[in-house]
Amino acid sequence: MEQQPPVSPYLAESPTLRNTPAPANATPQRKRRRWIWVVLLAVFAGVFYLVWRSKPAASAEAPPGRHQQGPVTINTAIAGRGQLAVNLDAIGTVTPTYTATINSQVSGQVIAVHYREGQTVAKGTPLLDINPAPYQAALDTAQGTLAKDRGVLAQATMDLARYQTAWSRNAIAKQQLDDQAKIVEQDQGQVKADEGTVETDQVQVGFCHITSPISGKVGLRLVDPGNIVAANSTTALVVVMEVQPITVVFTIPEDNLPQVEAAIKHAHGALKVTVFDRTNEHQLAIGKLLSLDNQIDTTTGTIKLRAVFDNKDMALYPNQFVNTRLLTNVLQDQIMVPTSAIQRNGNQAFVYRIQNIKNDPKAGETGEAALVNVKVGNADGIMTAVQGINDGDQVANSSFEKLQNKVKVRIVKQKIGSDESEETGTP
Repeated sequence: MEQQPPVSPYLAESPTLRNTPAPANATPQRKRRRWIWVVLLAVFAGVFYLVWRSKPAASAEAPPGRHQQGPVTINTAIAGRGQLAVNLDAIGTVTPTYTATINSQVSGQVIAVHYREGQTVAKGTPLLDINPAPYQAALDTAQGTLAKDRGVLAQATMDLARYQTAWSRNAIAKQQLDDQAKIVEQDQGQVKADEGTVETDQVQVGFCHITSPISGKVGLRLVDPGNIVAANSTTALVVVMEVQPITVVFTIPEDNLPQVEAAIKHAHGALKVTVFDRTNEHQLAIGKLLSLDNQIDTTTGTIKLRAVFDNKDMALYPNQFVNTRLLTNVLQDQIMVPTSAIQRNGNQAFVYRIQNIKNDPKAGETGEAALVNVKVGNADGIMTAVQGINDGDQVANSSFEKLQNKVKVRIVKQKIGSDESEETGTP
C-alpha cells in the first residue's frame, strides 16, 4: 500500500482546503505584475536621465547677455570739453543768524501775551506784559522822595546865597558860611541818590513790558496770561530767531583746509555755497561762505565753516539737516563724461567707447563697444573729468551688465525699457 505524505492536522480536519487545487492562472498574473514594474522603472529612469542631462546644459550656458546673437541695446553719452567745477561736499545744519531767548528780569504775573505763535516780528514789537503795579508804586515813591530832596536842596542853596552876602558885609562868621556850603553839598548828594533810585524803578517798570530785541520769527507760546514768573529764572518766556538771513554750519576735513584757504585768497568774492535737501537731490538755496572757525576739532579732525543765505523763500529752517557743496575752483578745458558712464574693475576705471558706428535703415544706429581704460579726475557729482578718450567720443551709459569688449550694440535715445524709446537711426 502506497504511503501518503504527512498532512497538517488543521488541513486534515478541513477536507475542502485539503483537496482544493492551485489556481491555473496564478503564474501568468505574477508575470504581468513583474512586467508592469519593469515598465515603470524604465520610464522613471528615462525621466531622471533627461533631467540630469538638462542641468549641465543649463549651467554651461553663458551669462545673460554675454553671448547673445543680437546686439545689446544701450544709451550713450558724448564726451565733451568744457569747464568743471571743483566742489567740497559736506553735511551741515541750518542755524539762525541770531537767537534771542527772553527770560523775565522781574517777578510778577503775566497779564498779556501780544504775539502769535510763529509770527514774524520786527525789532521792538511788544511780546509780553507783566503786571507793573508794584514797580510803578515804587517808582512813584522814589519820585516823591526826589521832589522833596530837591526842595531841601533849593532851600539850602538860597541860605548859602544869603550867608555869602552877610559874610561879605562881615555880618556872620566864616564858619557859618562854610557849614552852609557843606549842607548844600550833602543835599546835592541826596538828590543824586534819589535820581538813581527813580531810574532803577523806571527800569524795573520797563522790564514789565517785554519787546523783541531782534527781528525774526517767534516760536511756540511758552507762558499764558495769569502765569507767575520769577526774576532771572532759567525758564524762557519766548524765543525769537532771525531767519532772514540765515546761516548753515558745516564741517570739512582738515586736509581740505589749504584748498579752501587758497580758494578764498584767489577768489574775487566770497566762495559760493549751494545747499541741498536731506536726499541731496533738490537744491534749496545758494549763498556764500561767511567765515571759518578759529580752530580744528582734534576729536574729529574737522573744521567748522559758516555760510549765509538770504532765505527769502524760507526754504531753510533752523536745525534743518542739509547737504552743502562748497565751490573751490573751476577747471578749464576738461574732457568730461557723465559719472554714470564710468565703470571700475578694482582700482582701474574704464568706459565702453562705441566705435564703427553705422546707421542701418532697419536696425537703426549700431556699433561696437570697445573697453577703454581711463584716468579719473575731478567730479561735480554729475560730470567727471577723464583722460584716455577724446572730445566727441560716444560712450555707453547703460546696460553695463550685458556689455563686454567688441560686443555689437544698438543705440537708442531714451531710457532703456521706456515706452518712449526711440532709435537714433531712421527705422
